[in-house]
Amino acid sequence: MIEPMSIEGYDLLVEEFKFLLEVEKPKVAHEKLTAAAQGDRSENADYHAAKEKLRFIERRLFYLNSMIQKSQIIDPSSLSHARVSFGSTVKIVNIESDEEEIYTLCGVLESEPENGLISIHSPLAKALIGKEEEDEFTIKLPHTKKSYEILKIEYKNIFSLKKNIRTKVDFSFH
Repeated sequence: MIEPMSIEGYDLLVEEFKFLLEVEKPKVAHEKLTAAAQGDRSENADYHAAKEKLRFIERRLFYLNSMIQKSQIIDPSSLSHARVSFGSTVKIVNIESDEEEIYTLCGVLESEPENGLISIHSPLAKALIGKEEEDEFTIKLPHTKKSYEILKIEYKNIFSLKKNIRTKVDFSFH
């Protein structure tokens, strides 16, 4: 499956991959060697901790590499947003409750559902794709259906809306 993402999202993905591969993994491998040199590994907590950290790093590297391989960089600022597409910020209204909601469609690694950034693969995003302002649509939920109308479609930079941008501190395993 192709994973659409913004250039900022892709850059952050590559930054984390490189940091884990070039900084964190060698550091933890050295910790493991140092701990192993202390003798009996069966009761060596430092050795087992380093070994476990290395396992986590390997898993994360594998995942990040697969995301890099599947990534498709999309510049949402170059799209028209007359219809809902990747990077669109969409204001919708629940037809029954009259409650307004705002969502921005983004890549899975960029998503922050609690902040209105939803993955392009989510059911709501799939229902929105291709729709125009004033279009109505219904989304099926486990025990109910909800109907919405699209009030507004616009472009806002995904990373200007994010509240949780990962940094090198977040990349390392403590």
